[in-house]
Amino acid sequence: MDPADITTSNPDKIYYPEAGLTKGDVVGHYRTVAEAMVPHLRGRPLTLRRYPNGIAGQTWYQKEASPKLPSWIRVEAIPQRTTSDVRHVICDDAATLVYLANQAAIEYHIWSSTVDDLEHPDMVLIDIDPPDHVTVADLRGIARLVRDVYTAAGLTPYLQATGGRGFHVVAPLEPSFTYDEVRDLAKVAAEVLARLDPDRLTTAVRKNQRGDRVYLDILRNGYTSTFVAPYSLRARPSAGVATPLDWHELGKAEPDGWTPKRMKDRLARKADPWAGMADHAASPARALELLKAL
Repeated sequence: MDPADITTSNPDKIYYPEAGLTKGDVVGHYRTVAEAMVPHLRGRPLTLRRYPNGIAGQTWYQKEASPKLPSWIRVEAIPQRTTSDVRHVICDDAATLVYLANQAAIEYHIWSSTVDDLEHPDMVLIDIDPPDHVTVADLRGIARLVRDVYTAAGLTPYLQATGGRGFHVVAPLEPSFTYDEVRDLAKVAAEVLARLDPDRLTTAVRKNQRGDRVYLDILRNGYTSTFVAPYSLRARPSAGVATPLDWHELGKAEPDGWTPKRMKDRLARKADPWAGMADHAASPARALELLKAL
C-alpha cells in the first residue's frame, strides 16, 4: 500500500487547540517522520493512544487491533501473562503508520522486544520522571549521569527527549535476558544512580516516598510494558514530539522542545540519531556484572 493513496478524512478538525494543529497536521507529521520512525516500530507490538476529537476530547489506549483493519495491516496474537492473547497491530511500513494516524492515533507506544523473540528484550530503558519543580538543567545533569553509568557497564547509551516532562536513556542489548532479568538489570543501574546522587534521585515507586527527588522509572522494562516510540507526538498542549538526540545536543534540549514543524526541519537536515542502534547491542550479563562492581 502506498501511503500517498491514503486520504486524510476531516483534515481541518482541530486536534491541538492551543498549538493550533489540525488532524491534517497530525497525519502530515506522521507522513513526514515515517522513514525515520518505522524502523523503531517494525516488528514490535504497538499500543495506540487515540483521540477522535483531538486531545481535549475522549481518549483511550488501544492494544487490541480493530477487526475492521484492512487486510494489508499486520496483526499478531501476542500471549499475555494472565489473560487471553491480545491481537496487536505491528507497524512495519509507512502506510500502516499513516492509516493509524488517520484513525486518530496520536501517540504510539512500543514494546522493547519484537514478535520474533517476545520473551527477550533487545533494549533496556530508564525513564527520568521529574516532579514539577525540577529544572531542565537538573534533568540534563541526571541524563548525563545515567549515560556515564551505562557506559561504565559496557552499554551504549542513547538519549530521547520524551515530548513530555523528561528524558529516556536507552541502551541496546543482545536479546539473551528475559524481561524479568532486564528489569533487574535496570533496577541495579537505578540503584547505583540513586546511591551516587541520593539527594536528587530515587527508585521509590510510591510518590509519597520520593519527596522532591526525581524518580528513575524502570517499570517500562516489564513484559507487556511500553515506552513512547521515537517521533511519536504527545497528547499535550505544546504538541511535543518524542525526539532521539545526539548527546552533544543535550545542553540545549528541552523534553518537549520539538514540535511537528521543528521536527520536519530537523529531519530535512539531520539523520536519525538512533539509526543503527542494534549494531551496538551489549551483553546484558556482562553489563550486570559491571554494574554490581560499581
